[in-house]
Parts: sequence; C-alpha cells; structure tokens
Amino acid sequence: MSDQAFVIKEKLAQLEEDLNNQSPGIATLLRTIHKELKADPDVVTLLSEEECGVLVRGLKKQTSVEIATAALKSKPKKAMAKMQVGLDL
Repeated sequence: MSDQAFVIKEKLAQLEEDLNNQSPGIATLLRTIHKELKADPDVVTLLSEEECGVLVRGLKKQTSVEIATAALKSKPKKAMAKMQVGLDL
C-alpha cells in the first residue's frame, strides 16, 4: 500500500471518529480527503467498502442530503388507463 493510501485511510478513520463524536471538524477533514484523493485518484480503488461508506456518511452529514436507496414504483396501469381515455375521444 502506498504512503498516500495510508494517509487517506488514517484520515477516514479520523472522519469516522469525528462522525461518532459529532465533531465540528468534519468539513475540514472532508476537504482534506477530497484534495488528497484528487491528487492521487488511484487510491480510491484501495479503499474498502466500509471506508467508502464512512466517506459517504461524512458527505451526507455535511450536506444534509439523503441518498435515495430505492426508486419509487410507478403505476403503469393508471397511466395506461389515462392514455386509453384520450384515444377514445
């Protein structure tokens, strides 16, 4: 593992700790991680699924955004019924 990957993994561990402790330094740490990943994008392939999850949790916390986990189901029967009514006219 490269030195850069080790540094990023340490920062992700710190991010996880900060998330668990509601630390105010999350934004700064996310910026640092982003800057380092941008400098060496190959490091992303070395991150585990759990480490990627920590990064996503940090981004969700910082931006107050929820990521959709499932798409809403559409009701094609209703849509088809509306289309048929229009054709009957």
